[in-house]
Amino acid sequence: MATTPGQGPLTGVRVVELAGIGPGPFAAMLLADLGADVVRVDRPGGAGLAIDPAYDVTNRNKRSVVVDLKAPNGSARVLDLAARADILIEGYRPGVAERLGVGPEDCHARNPALVYGRMTGWGQEGPLAQRAGHDIAYIALTGTLGMIGEPDRPPAVPANLLGDYAGGSLYLVVGVLAALHHARATGTGQVVDAAIVDGTAHLSAMIHGMLAAGGWQDRRGANLLDGGCPYYGTYATADGRYMAVGPLEPQFYDEFVRLLDLPEHAGTRKDWTRWGELREAVAARFASRTRDEWTALFEGSDACVAPVLSLAEAPRHPHLAARGTFTDHGGITQPAPAPRFSATPTTVRTGPARPGADTAAVAHDWDAPDLLKGLE
Repeated sequence: MATTPGQGPLTGVRVVELAGIGPGPFAAMLLADLGADVVRVDRPGGAGLAIDPAYDVTNRNKRSVVVDLKAPNGSARVLDLAARADILIEGYRPGVAERLGVGPEDCHARNPALVYGRMTGWGQEGPLAQRAGHDIAYIALTGTLGMIGEPDRPPAVPANLLGDYAGGSLYLVVGVLAALHHARATGTGQVVDAAIVDGTAHLSAMIHGMLAAGGWQDRRGANLLDGGCPYYGTYATADGRYMAVGPLEPQFYDEFVRLLDLPEHAGTRKDWTRWGELREAVAARFASRTRDEWTALFEGSDACVAPVLSLAEAPRHPHLAARGTFTDHGGITQPAPAPRFSATPTTVRTGPARPGADTAAVAHDWDAPDLLKGLE
């Protein structure tokens, strides 16, 4: 299949990102990775993330302008961009964008077809809508944090992957792209209210179904997929590293116990009364060799066993290296754009946008000369 010109399937889509931290920038990065022309509106002095902008890969494939929204002409400059955009993303607390003069009504007055994406933790309404928060609090209320970890220890913190990025960024991207499809079909834009609590709760749909059917216990470490099952979890190796195991299906389990040389446990898979015994036996086996030795032993098998790699190790894994799952750009090793497209391939085109570095180019390309006022 021939590829088409451009930088990805969203080539030609214009996105305005009102700078923030966390899930909003990541969502805008994903749109940029897919080929959209993302213009990040940075505030004077930066967004407050304690990282050198040169290393903030969530700002790759974007361009940046600096606008002081509290200045008399700040909102007008943003509205000029909104008038020429397909999508706008903001991550303020509810009501802040309105007070700054760049809320949905202001933007839709200039561009009725605009998709206005709002990224928050609690959502645009509800008793907690005006409260501060971070990923860990959002996922705590949804029941998902309480699912993760060992039964006799506090819930394990999954970095900010589950709430900010899975329940937040990805749902915002799905939402704005769905609304963009609607806008292009009807000419009518709308507001997308992407709340991390909503998205994270939605991620647990299958678990709620299993809970209703009696196939899931509402406690940690007691279920098939939460570490309660001895053949779905992690085990320490002789060198203090770990292997991940997950041979859920019978044919995979049979290969797993064969390679571990545990023939006495061939029939233990569905016998919950022997799961404690199985766990101890598996743990003892893994503790007898190093992670690399076990990796070599399970190489080429269908036992569903893999080494637990660090962030620095992952890019060097032969499979990920062969696929180009990670890439090096500007001296920074980083995940390559995903997913992949046969006709409209994507790539890391530019490194992290430096605040304000692209003001002149954006003013020209978007026909928004007022962006340059005060910069001469």
